[in-house]
Amino acid sequence: MERVTSKKKPKFAVIGAGHGGLAMAGHIALMGFEVRLFNRTSERLWGVISMGGVRIESDFGLEGFGKIPVATTNIEEAISGVDIIMVAIPATGHRDIAELCYPYLQDKQIIILNPGRTFGALEFQQILNSHNVDKDVIVAEAQTFIYASRVVGPAQAKIFRIKNSIPVASIKAHLIPEVLKRIRIAYPQFVAGDNIFKTSFDNIGAVFHPTLCVLNAGWIEDDAEFQFYVQGASRSVAKVLEKIDEERVKVAEALGIRALTAREWLYLAYNAAGEKLYDAMQANPGYRGIKAPTRLNMRFITEDVPTSLIPISSVGKKFDVETPMIDSIINLASCLTQTDYWKEGRTVERLNIDNLSLKQLRLLAIGEM
Repeated sequence: MERVTSKKKPKFAVIGAGHGGLAMAGHIALMGFEVRLFNRTSERLWGVISMGGVRIESDFGLEGFGKIPVATTNIEEAISGVDIIMVAIPATGHRDIAELCYPYLQDKQIIILNPGRTFGALEFQQILNSHNVDKDVIVAEAQTFIYASRVVGPAQAKIFRIKNSIPVASIKAHLIPEVLKRIRIAYPQFVAGDNIFKTSFDNIGAVFHPTLCVLNAGWIEDDAEFQFYVQGASRSVAKVLEKIDEERVKVAEALGIRALTAREWLYLAYNAAGEKLYDAMQANPGYRGIKAPTRLNMRFITEDVPTSLIPISSVGKKFDVETPMIDSIINLASCLTQTDYWKEGRTVERLNIDNLSLKQLRLLAIGEM
């Protein structure tokens, strides 16, 4: 692997030591960057502390040991003096991380939510604003997570695939070039997104994750081992995914945004093509080998419903765009997990955008409001 040797290379903090965060921290370290790892609890850190880093493995030649000198539950220790803060936790925790970070943020730091899901950067910035944070920081969000990865040991992560192209946008759209200038030293896969609403509505996890869990609930609860995105996305299930996708795109259109379809996204992210969504998913080698979850009460529902489907549906209601299929999945997920996602999700009311006009929302999207 080619290691970055520039004296100006950024220092990173990775927030979260789950499937994504552990892979990200290990890979960043493997590329030759200084990285600190933070997790809210210590259970996921003991292996990293004991080993002094993370071992990365893959089926495409990426492997090695990334040294991580700091793995901590102390947020100040994790983010003080770093240049880029990569938040790699379920989006339901974005508020909590903003609350933890705000007293210790420093000028010129960049915070990137990986990913923001829908309106993640907006929610994060609102927390900073509520505390009158006056530091010169940039809050940005990635459209999707760059890795398909899983934790396979206490200090070991397997990366199944690294996506080809990841749009990223910041709260103030004119600062996107600055974000890219600094992050692309490590991740050339990051490209300019139009604005935070575009990255939010190009959130394809909203299409795939909850629906695949809900429609495969019996299989998941039976503890059967199957490939989530391949066997779980049968021809019939894929028809529902297409309807979910159509509704998401229509809500985005109500805001004047041209959202990528799921098929377009699969091609851009994985070079996977197909006449129908089913064909494109089956043609994606990055989905091969990724097993289904073994329970329903996990982030594909507990994260993606309140921070992806709820805000899409809520914006739809604001602009009189019907989302019957999305609403059905929300209701079924609420029933399956005995949780009222309508009450706790990112509604336009909770995001304080319910009284904004379309013009005001579009100004907000580019940071001019």
